[in-house]
Amino acid sequence: MSATSSSDLQAGPARKSAPAVKSRPAAAAVVLVAGLAALAFALALSIAFGAADISLATVWNAVFHYNADLQEHLIIHELRMPRALAGALTGACFAVAGALMQGMTRNPLADSGLLGLNSGAALALALCFAFAPGTPYLVIIVWCFVGAGVAAGIVYGIGSLSKGGLTPVRLVLAGAAVSALFTALSEGVALYFRIGQDLAFWYAGGLAGTKWTQLDAILPWTAVALVLSMMLSRSITLLSLGEEVASGLGLNIGRTRMFALLLVLVLAGTAVSAVGAVAFVGLLIPHVTRYLVGVDYRFIIPCSAVLGALLIVLADIGARMIDPPYESPIGALIALIGVPFFLYLARRERREL
Repeated sequence: MSATSSSDLQAGPARKSAPAVKSRPAAAAVVLVAGLAALAFALALSIAFGAADISLATVWNAVFHYNADLQEHLIIHELRMPRALAGALTGACFAVAGALMQGMTRNPLADSGLLGLNSGAALALALCFAFAPGTPYLVIIVWCFVGAGVAAGIVYGIGSLSKGGLTPVRLVLAGAAVSALFTALSEGVALYFRIGQDLAFWYAGGLAGTKWTQLDAILPWTAVALVLSMMLSRSITLLSLGEEVASGLGLNIGRTRMFALLLVLVLAGTAVSAVGAVAFVGLLIPHVTRYLVGVDYRFIIPCSAVLGALLIVLADIGARMIDPPYESPIGALIALIGVPFFLYLARRERREL
């Protein structure tokens, strides 16, 4: 690497090169290509599988040679395609939000669900349903941003006030407490205003009933947030190396963290508004991705987006297969994997303290 490489940053009057970061570009390329291929196949299976069995050939024809006069094509276009695409989009959002949080806080336990953001967004949904029924979906998304932001502020405030500073374990404990509080408040609002049936979908997590209108509402927010997250990936890599290293290389730590937190709020808020408060996606996927591609967030963020999308789509297929024609909650299926993984990480983190 030359002395004038773009990867060098100005730090005062002298130029300092970023320390070598363990990364596997070839592995990242394989993960992206294989992940996208698996995601395309999973989307096709998700569209084909349901109460009405539809062949993959019919799915192909409906996508590329749509005929509104055919009932199967209508089912695919109006019901199953928006559901499958929304699953992929929200899975990418949860995974990238988790990757950003773990990188900027250097906390291996960080996840939008574990740190209270999902429950904050869910409480905002409950308040919308209770006090402003019939609120447009775009306004609901904004309220989800606000709820997630309030939860994040409380969690970080509690964690920072603790003696000894904001450690990973304290941050997760504060997140668990805030999540429990906001979940209880949401349930209280649901019982008092008798909107429990309306909120049951978001509590459990699922994609049933997703329409194109919802997908159209969240797509601009999520697309911009995902692109900006990839643009921020190099700064997140520097933050993950420690504040002293990042500041020594000229990185504005406060501005980078604020921007990253804003992206996390957008990603988590839109995902919760569409699929519900699904936890552990942002915890699991970044760890798996780091194991595969190394610790460079230029590779972690795009690979996490693909693998997170794949996880939610596969979980949605599994939710429909367990007890047909009924559907199991997606959040419960992912928690079967996420809870043991979280306990493993927490135990390892405790040993390292």
